[in-house]
Amino acid sequence: MSSKGRPYRTVEVGGFKVLIGRGEHDNDELTFRVARPHDLWLHVGGGTAGSHVVIQNPDDLEIPREVVEKAAAYAAWFSKARNAARVEVHVCRAANVSKPRGAPAGLVHISREKRLKVQPEKPGGEG
Repeated sequence: MSSKGRPYRTVEVGGFKVLIGRGEHDNDELTFRVARPHDLWLHVGGGTAGSHVVIQNPDDLEIPREVVEKAAAYAAWFSKARNAARVEVHVCRAANVSKPRGAPAGLVHISREKRLKVQPEKPGGEG
Protein backbone atom coordinates (compact mmCIF):
# COMPACT_ATOMS: atom_id res chain seq x y z
CA MET A 1 0.00 0.00 0.00
CA SER A 2 1.62 3.22 -1.14
CA SER A 3 0.70 6.89 -0.74
CA LYS A 4 3.15 8.27 1.80
CA GLY A 5 2.59 12.00 2.22
CA ARG A 6 -0.82 11.95 0.52
CA PRO A 7 -4.15 12.57 2.27
CA TYR A 8 -5.18 9.00 1.43
CA ARG A 9 -4.05 5.37 1.28
CA THR A 10 -4.14 3.59 -2.09
CA VAL A 11 -5.02 -0.05 -2.71
CA GLU A 12 -5.86 -1.84 -5.94
CA VAL A 13 -8.97 -3.98 -6.25
CA GLY A 14 -9.79 -5.78 -9.49
CA GLY A 15 -7.76 -3.32 -11.57
CA PHE A 16 -9.35 -0.23 -9.95
CA LYS A 17 -7.52 2.16 -7.61
CA VAL A 18 -9.28 2.56 -4.28
CA LEU A 19 -8.34 5.65 -2.27
CA ILE A 20 -9.01 5.73 1.49
CA GLY A 21 -9.01 9.04 3.40
CA ARG A 22 -6.81 9.38 6.48
CA GLY A 23 -8.75 11.96 8.58
CA GLU A 24 -11.44 14.65 8.49
CA HIS A 25 -9.46 17.26 6.53
CA ASP A 26 -7.94 14.56 4.33
CA ASN A 27 -11.44 13.23 3.60
CA ASP A 28 -12.43 16.66 2.28
CA GLU A 29 -9.28 16.82 0.15
CA LEU A 30 -9.95 13.34 -1.26
CA THR A 31 -13.65 13.94 -1.91
CA PHE A 32 -13.53 17.46 -3.35
CA ARG A 33 -10.07 17.79 -4.93
CA VAL A 34 -8.94 14.27 -5.90
CA ALA A 35 -12.19 12.48 -6.80
CA ARG A 36 -13.64 13.02 -10.29
CA PRO A 37 -17.39 13.08 -11.05
CA HIS A 38 -17.51 9.49 -12.42
CA ASP A 39 -15.62 8.01 -9.46
CA LEU A 40 -17.62 6.09 -6.86
CA TRP A 41 -17.66 7.50 -3.34
CA LEU A 42 -18.29 5.35 -0.23
CA HIS A 43 -18.79 5.97 3.49
CA VAL A 44 -20.33 4.12 6.41
CA GLY A 45 -23.96 5.01 7.07
CA GLY A 46 -25.82 6.06 10.17
CA GLY A 47 -23.74 9.15 10.89
CA THR A 48 -20.82 6.97 12.00
CA ALA A 49 -17.40 8.59 11.71
CA GLY A 50 -15.07 7.05 9.16
CA SER A 51 -12.87 7.48 6.13
CA HIS A 52 -14.19 8.62 2.80
CA VAL A 53 -13.36 5.99 0.16
CA VAL A 54 -13.15 6.63 -3.58
CA ILE A 55 -12.99 4.08 -6.39
CA GLN A 56 -11.32 5.87 -9.28
CA ASN A 57 -13.17 5.39 -12.55
CA PRO A 58 -11.55 7.67 -15.17
CA ASP A 59 -13.08 5.79 -18.11
CA ASP A 60 -16.61 5.78 -16.63
CA LEU A 61 -16.77 1.98 -16.72
CA GLU A 62 -19.25 -0.30 -14.99
CA ILE A 63 -17.43 -1.10 -11.75
CA PRO A 64 -17.88 -4.78 -10.86
CA ARG A 65 -19.98 -5.46 -7.77
CA GLU A 66 -17.07 -7.39 -6.19
CA VAL A 67 -14.88 -4.26 -6.40
CA VAL A 68 -17.59 -2.09 -4.84
CA GLU A 69 -18.18 -4.62 -2.05
CA LYS A 70 -14.45 -4.86 -1.27
CA ALA A 71 -14.12 -1.05 -1.17
CA ALA A 72 -17.22 -0.92 1.08
CA ALA A 73 -15.59 -3.46 3.42
CA TYR A 74 -12.54 -1.16 3.60
CA ALA A 75 -14.78 1.84 4.34
CA ALA A 76 -16.31 -0.17 7.19
CA TRP A 77 -12.84 -1.13 8.49
CA PHE A 78 -11.67 2.49 8.54
CA SER A 79 -14.65 3.63 10.62
CA LYS A 80 -15.88 3.63 14.22
CA ALA A 81 -18.04 0.61 13.21
CA ARG A 82 -14.95 -1.56 12.57
CA ASN A 83 -15.89 -4.10 15.25
CA ALA A 84 -19.48 -4.66 14.07
CA ALA A 85 -20.40 -7.91 12.31
CA ARG A 86 -22.16 -6.10 9.42
CA VAL A 87 -21.96 -2.41 8.53
CA GLU A 88 -24.15 -0.34 6.22
CA VAL A 89 -22.11 1.59 3.65
CA HIS A 90 -23.49 4.29 1.36
CA VAL A 91 -22.29 4.36 -2.26
CA CYS A 92 -22.82 7.11 -4.84
CA ARG A 93 -20.99 8.90 -7.63
CA ALA A 94 -18.57 11.55 -6.42
CA ALA A 95 -20.65 14.07 -8.41
CA ASN A 96 -23.48 13.42 -5.90
CA VAL A 97 -21.44 14.47 -2.86
CA SER A 98 -21.62 18.08 -1.69
CA LYS A 99 -20.40 20.12 1.25
CA PRO A 100 -23.04 22.02 3.21
CA ARG A 101 -22.11 25.69 3.72
CA GLY A 102 -20.13 26.09 6.93
CA ALA A 103 -20.01 22.36 7.62
CA PRO A 104 -17.02 21.04 9.58
CA ALA A 105 -14.27 19.04 7.88
CA GLY A 106 -15.39 15.58 6.81
CA LEU A 107 -19.13 16.35 6.89
CA VAL A 108 -20.89 15.99 3.53
CA HIS A 109 -24.34 15.62 2.00
CA ILE A 110 -24.98 12.82 -0.49
CA SER A 111 -27.78 12.04 -2.93
CA ARG A 112 -28.75 9.12 -5.14
CA GLU A 113 -26.92 6.71 -2.88
CA LYS A 114 -27.22 2.96 -2.72
CA ARG A 115 -26.65 1.01 0.47
CA LEU A 116 -24.67 -2.16 1.02
CA LYS A 117 -24.26 -4.26 4.16
CA VAL A 118 -20.73 -5.62 4.45
CA GLN A 119 -18.37 -7.17 6.93
CA PRO A 120 -15.45 -4.83 7.76
CA GLU A 121 -12.20 -5.97 6.17
CA LYS A 122 -8.66 -4.73 6.60
CA PRO A 123 -6.89 -4.13 3.28
CA GLY A 124 -4.05 -6.58 2.58
CA GLY A 125 -0.66 -5.24 3.56
CA GLU A 126 -2.08 -2.62 5.93
CA GLY A 127 0.01 -2.45 9.05
